[in-house]
Amino acid sequence: MLYVVSTPIGNLEDMTFRSVQVLQNVDLIASEDTRNTSKLLRHFQIHTPQISYHEHNRNSRIPQLIEKLHAGQAIALVSDAGTPGISDPGHDLVTACIYEGISITPIPGASALITALSAAGLPTNKFVFEGFLPAKTTQRRQQLELLEVETRTMVFYESPHRLKSTLKDLENILGGERHIVMARELTKIYEEFWRGTITDAIIYYTDIKNKPQGEYTLLISGKLHSQTQFSLKQLKAELAYMISQGIPRSQASRELAQTTSLPRRQLYKLALSIDPAE
Repeated sequence: MLYVVSTPIGNLEDMTFRSVQVLQNVDLIASEDTRNTSKLLRHFQIHTPQISYHEHNRNSRIPQLIEKLHAGQAIALVSDAGTPGISDPGHDLVTACIYEGISITPIPGASALITALSAAGLPTNKFVFEGFLPAKTTQRRQQLELLEVETRTMVFYESPHRLKSTLKDLENILGGERHIVMARELTKIYEEFWRGTITDAIIYYTDIKNKPQGEYTLLISGKLHSQTQFSLKQLKAELAYMISQGIPRSQASRELAQTTSLPRRQLYKLALSIDPAE
């Protein structure tokens, strides 16, 4: 049996009785970082042995864990914090167990995703979780461009050292008027929810006193349905037609922005990608 065990994301009091019981009784704990998990185990007086399982050793470790599971051992999978398998390599072990016919039992608990959503104040009846955006600028912008017409609340994880560059990309692609909630240090002493527009967030972090610190969960409002009446293909076709009629790209973008209520800057970027010869 593989147990997928959720652990606290900050406050140790969020550990469930069931999680403690499972970690005490399994044969082995597969930990993303054994040093980090050791602190948790000591706090709850759990003496179960650990084995490392993380992004860099998963390919070699999965066959070892599968062999132990087939031999009848019970193994608990834990991440550094929160629920395993959410933006971490736990997913690969779970899918391997499913393929091998090994039973899996989830032990629910804390998750930064749900914790942030519950207090953000943005619509939660429908949302999309994108995890960590790509670290490379070009790939990150390409991913955001795919989400430009997303109408559901969007949730991302982000590190403090990439926060400012991500906010600038969000402003350029989604528009500075979008509402954003930045949840920081969830369940910890310095827990903070910052609410405003994306442009406001950039201004806030431009102040040297507001240096990004801690891990962030970003929640961004989806686009209004009234703003999504045109697909990207339709917008590009309309811009291409206007340009073919001799209308400058900047003017074409401005006129289409008035018609569609879409950001002029976004439409101008789209216009720049059009080859008049096509």
